[in-house]
Amino acid sequence: MSYWLLKTEPSSYSIDDLLRDGKAGWSGVRNYQARNFLRDGMKKGDRALIYHSSAEPTAVVGEAEVVREGHPDPTQFDRKDDHYDPDSPADEPRWFQVELKALRKFPHPVTLAEIKAEPDLREMLLIRRGMRLSVQPVTKEQYQAIVRMAR
Repeated sequence: MSYWLLKTEPSSYSIDDLLRDGKAGWSGVRNYQARNFLRDGMKKGDRALIYHSSAEPTAVVGEAEVVREGHPDPTQFDRKDDHYDPDSPADEPRWFQVELKALRKFPHPVTLAEIKAEPDLREMLLIRRGMRLSVQPVTKEQYQAIVRMAR
């Protein structure tokens, strides 16, 4: 099992939306490195921390499980979608998504400030200067530390 951190803007799609929907395609990612994680790295059964970015405060707010591995993101072909990509060929899609199942919302969101203050998390990609990937790996130990902090 691998572990991930997925960023989302709560005004677009929040942990509450994922909990309401139960399952959802994690779509709209338009960065090649993040796409590669979705397409090649994330496997069924992997766990993901859901991180609210562009929020006050920014924080890890819950967790989810990958229930379907990387497959073409349908939003790339939808002319009405904000993530439409007219240059992505249908026979060789450029963008991918995974399907997630909501596991839970944390009773205590773990803020970016708390993560930065935790010595065990000093190597997290999330807090590296210039790291803006919306999909990023975390270690099992980092994942477990965040879950502990959320209690």
